[in-house]
Amino acid sequence: MALHVPKPPGFAQMLKDGAKHFSGLEEAVFRNIRACKELSQTTRTAYGPNGMNKMVINHLEKLFVTNDAATILRELEVQHPAAKMVVMASHMQEQEVGDGTNFVLVFAGALLELAEELLRMGLSVSEVIDGYEKACKKALEILPDCVCSSAKNLHDVKEATSLIRTAVMSKQYGNEDFLSSLIAQACVSIFPESGSFNVDNVRVCKILGCGVTASSMLHGMVFKKEAEGDITSVKDAKIAVFSCPFDCMVTETKGTVLINNAQELMNFSKGEEDMMEAQVQAIKEAGANVVVTGGKVADMALHYANKYKLMVVRLNSKWDLRRLCKTVGAVALPKITAPTPDEMGHCDSVYLTEVGDTQVVVFKHEKEDGAISTVVIRGSTDNLMDDIERAIDDGVNTFKVLVRDKRLVPGAGATEIELAKQITSYGESCPGLEQYAIKKFAEAFESVPRALAENSGVKGNVLISKLYSAHHEGNKNVGFDIEGDGPAVKDMLEAGVLDPYLVKYWGIKLATNAAITVLRVDQIIMAKAAGGPKAPKQRGHWDKDGWDEEPDQFETHH
Repeated sequence: MALHVPKPPGFAQMLKDGAKHFSGLEEAVFRNIRACKELSQTTRTAYGPNGMNKMVINHLEKLFVTNDAATILRELEVQHPAAKMVVMASHMQEQEVGDGTNFVLVFAGALLELAEELLRMGLSVSEVIDGYEKACKKALEILPDCVCSSAKNLHDVKEATSLIRTAVMSKQYGNEDFLSSLIAQACVSIFPESGSFNVDNVRVCKILGCGVTASSMLHGMVFKKEAEGDITSVKDAKIAVFSCPFDCMVTETKGTVLINNAQELMNFSKGEEDMMEAQVQAIKEAGANVVVTGGKVADMALHYANKYKLMVVRLNSKWDLRRLCKTVGAVALPKITAPTPDEMGHCDSVYLTEVGDTQVVVFKHEKEDGAISTVVIRGSTDNLMDDIERAIDDGVNTFKVLVRDKRLVPGAGATEIELAKQITSYGESCPGLEQYAIKKFAEAFESVPRALAENSGVKGNVLISKLYSAHHEGNKNVGFDIEGDGPAVKDMLEAGVLDPYLVKYWGIKLATNAAITVLRVDQIIMAKAAGGPKAPKQRGHWDKDGWDEEPDQFETHH
């Protein structure tokens, strides 16, 4: 009989073996705060135009070099439960407005860091939370007063460019003017008069080679595929789209054919050829001159397609097929039949061209209001192009947010300092203990211009006092001037550095919610992880010298 080991009395007695539990301020709250602080310090250095890049290698060994907080967090796979909450808030920001993910992290991290000071001073958690909630409510009331301008006409490429520029700048500092005009053209060309804008309609096609400035924008779609047959360009294309292989149909039933002599054999294969020819001819006679197929193209079918001068393009992905149907207004047919005029798509030209050394097929619309536009990115490395793609993604999302709400607030820390100034004075008028928390909430806003300054190599304290003095004189659009030497400030409305109102609104809301949720936790109880089969022991690192060396401890299995 196994020896009975008594457990220590207390909470652990009730739980299964191996369960961990932390409770109280010291163990639970400060521990959580520390984890979130670490997380926000990681992404804080990547904030703003002069932010550093992070190199993240995810569990599939794919390399990311980026300063986009959403991507960094997605690939990091944060394990700590409290830090996960802040990550979730940042993901919500990504889904809600598509930009400002790093703001959520920096701000939530600052709130928690200051909450720790308050708790160590002796305030209770509930007073801190109470103060934060009041201050957040107040901040969202003040925010509309910070609005300095609003987008007048989003169909104007020039205006759209100036508004998207700020979002692109924080990702691709130096190329922002070029990229933002590309994105603006792409967005405006598919922005219908009715006013609903779909982010998915701006596609990105990455082609290696040349430089960023060789990127271009097209109405229509670009695919990294070659045309199958001999015909490589068609003007005024009528397009038949098939979601099945371009091949003769195989019968469902199994049959055995007995062939007695050579003549019958000839006739048998001739029948198949005639049938294929009839199908291709029917497609041609329906008026189509481009065939797009979702499966493989049989040699025989290709032969007849060349004979009847049909251009054949093969797309493997069904998403691409769907998008193409949307672009050209076609219906994807499930089997090889002649399309009716309604089912055929139309676009001005389909042609095979070479970009760098990559063959691409372009479906091009000449007129402006196409359903889909494509930005062709050129770049010297894959990582660079991925990063530009993220910048484009942010730019397109900014456009979408402005379609929803046209108001703009000044960027570069101007809004944050204005909010901090007003919330501090609001805190001084509150009688209770929560006034300390309200003042700390205001102080947390300073972390944003401070992060911008520190990443640019400027002393944060000097800058913040300069900003405050400018704001006390009533210039509420004054923010940190990144191009100036040292801690320079200037009017952001004139400099054209503007953030959409909704990005700030949701950012403040989500960051405060995340911080409060983390503070509300006073006990962490972790059950022992379920004992499933263990992950296979991995092979050693490829770079080791002998077989007897220990494999490197890279955590690839979670």
